[in-house]
Amino acid sequence: QVQLAESGGGLVQPGGSLKLSCAASGSIYSIYHMSWYRQAPGKQRELVARIFFGGSTYYLDAVKGRFFIFRDNAKNTVTLQMDSLKPEDTAVYYCAGDDNYWGPGTQVTVSS
Repeated sequence: QVQLAESGGGLVQPGGSLKLSCAASGSIYSIYHMSWYRQAPGKQRELVARIFFGGSTYYLDAVKGRFFIFRDNAKNTVTLQMDSLKPEDTAVYYCAGDDNYWGPGTQVTVSS
């Protein structure tokens, strides 16, 4: 059983950047896809970015060109670089592995 833990959330001004990290307790080598989801108050959880084992990626249209997902199988980590942040990016961000393993989430707040 792989356990995931997110870090790097916080308060940032609009236009700023944050880097979220997801550390796995075990190997992610066998996990086909690693993802970042987010859930804003009163809204459904949505898929923000996904990276497959081979390196291909998917991004939610609203974050394309601003968010970038990276995967390091050797270090069992996945990161989400978030640039040009907007207030509508405010949410709890979750790391997920094959949509079976989930972290507890980290709060990202974009506000002046």
